Amino acid sequence: MIHYDLRCNDGHQFDGWFASSSAFEAQRDGGHLQCAVCGTGEVDRVLMAPGVPAKSNRLTGNEKTDIEKLRAEVEANSDYVGLRFADEARAMHEGRSESRSIYGEARIADARALAEDGVPIAPLPFIPKQKAN
Repeated sequence: MIHYDLRCNDGHQFDGWFASSSAFEAQRDGGHLQCAVCGTGEVDRVLMAPGVPAKSNRLTGNEKTDIEKLRAEVEANSDYVGLRFADEARAMHEGRSESRSIYGEARIADARALAEDGVPIAPLPFIPKQKAN
């Protein structure tokens, strides 16, 4: 779908959505478009800037700082259990181990199984320093 800003020959502006540029032209040329204010069929597109979205996976300075703060908080107040994360989380959930804050790594299948069994887990937006190069 294409969004166009439109204007009639009396200067009224409104907008419309069309399947394509040629669909707009076909509707206009066929007399199927009318000004929403005065009803005239003399309608054309208004010059407009394209809506190009910003790259969505780029971190801003604030996000980087927030992630660094989160990392520091997790590392200061949690035990790193590495690849034993799934086993440790399940043991705490089932009462076989003392409850404490932990972080580490888990395979997707193990994390999914923990979540399905009601074990409270959450992914973190960073890799542990022990794993970083």
